[in-house]
Amino acid sequence: MTYTSPAAATKQRYRDAANRFVTVANTRFAYRELGSPGGVPLVLLNHWGAVLDNFDPRIVDGLATSHHIIALDYKGIGLSGGTAPVTIDEMARDMMAVIRKLGFETIDLMGFSLGGFVAQDIALKAPALVRKLILTGTGPAGGEGIAKVGAVSWPLILKGMLTLRDPKTYLSFTSSANGRHAAKGFLASLKERRRDRDKGPTPRAFLRQLAAIKAWGGQAPQDLEGIRIPVLVANGDHDIMVPTSNSHDMARRIPDAELVIYKDAGHGGIFQYHDEFVPKALAFLAA
Repeated sequence: MTYTSPAAATKQRYRDAANRFVTVANTRFAYRELGSPGGVPLVLLNHWGAVLDNFDPRIVDGLATSHHIIALDYKGIGLSGGTAPVTIDEMARDMMAVIRKLGFETIDLMGFSLGGFVAQDIALKAPALVRKLILTGTGPAGGEGIAKVGAVSWPLILKGMLTLRDPKTYLSFTSSANGRHAAKGFLASLKERRRDRDKGPTPRAFLRQLAAIKAWGGQAPQDLEGIRIPVLVANGDHDIMVPTSNSHDMARRIPDAELVIYKDAGHGGIFQYHDEFVPKALAFLAA
């Protein structure tokens, strides 16, 4: 087993955090950690096709000022081994196993987009594991439009190729001047890391994760009233990937949920409003 103790985490910036590995059931999972160990760690789960380099350093660095951060790669993605699962259920079980192998009995959990699907499932499967939950740019099982993520995304991915722009410009941000400016800043932040970058997703892994998203969108709704912990739900008011109506739906159905909707913002609302989101998340976690 390859394992690095959480005690090895330092206070460096996320762009400099080392790639670390832990082996669970013969599969090597990649992760990075930041901040001072001790207390309840905050585990981060990311979006469709995302690797460790796709976590916004501005948000991770901000959260790490007072939290021990663990950012994870899913199975079959980036530097993690194995084959990417085609269900949210398997992703959730993988992440729970990794968290426990790292020695954590209680965590705070933050999921963005696909990561929010996985985070909800973990909170329902292992209620004693999660103390507080942050759901961003995401939606519930069976939520409006989630099964159509692929249909919405492919034309915009093609548009990115044709315009020589990163597709996230169109997928995660509005077309307003504010949205385009925010997209530029976000994409620049993702390029800050120069050395030891993660591996990009393979086409096979990308498609397998899309299958998991489609299945999540088509499955029966979960009993979100079973999430009996504090939950912060955040999104932009113009999310075309996971329609914003899903954020309102989750906030209504989860008993102790708080909703934040950012104006003139899309799927990447927390990236566009990172300077507002980080203090909000820190206050939520500290309450």
